[in-house]
Amino acid sequence: MKLNQILTTDTSRATILIRLMVGAVFLSEGIQKFLFPALRGAGRFEKIGLPSPDFLGSFVGFFEILSGLLILAGLLTRLAAIVPIIIMLVAIATTKSTVLQEEGFWAMLHGSRTDWAMLLGSIYLLVKGGGRWSADALINKLKNQIVPSA
Repeated sequence: MKLNQILTTDTSRATILIRLMVGAVFLSEGIQKFLFPALRGAGRFEKIGLPSPDFLGSFVGFFEILSGLLILAGLLTRLAAIVPIIIMLVAIATTKSTVLQEEGFWAMLHGSRTDWAMLLGSIYLLVKGGGRWSADALINKLKNQIVPSA
């Protein structure tokens, strides 16, 4: 994927709403993995049986913070959206399958509503980019003023 493809974005004004939702949630969740590691970070990863929970808690927390900040700024939005997509797919596969087996289908749907919203919001950002009010759009505008497209 070339830098031009990563920075390309639609001109939608509403995309900022998706960016604010996805970026704020991931930024907040990443910070909480460091503030409350037993509940949100390593302890949670250990509880669900993931390997190397101490490393994984910090690793995931760092990338949630980084991708959350990039998404909020609309900088490298398409690239930054890949991280939350992976995190949400793993979260759904690891935590929600247990709920499905233990509590049933409707409990799993209830417990995964935020996961699905974050997954679909992230996919939207991967497809559309950061939108009109993003650093990506600003970079594209400046780039086109310096080197007009042919």
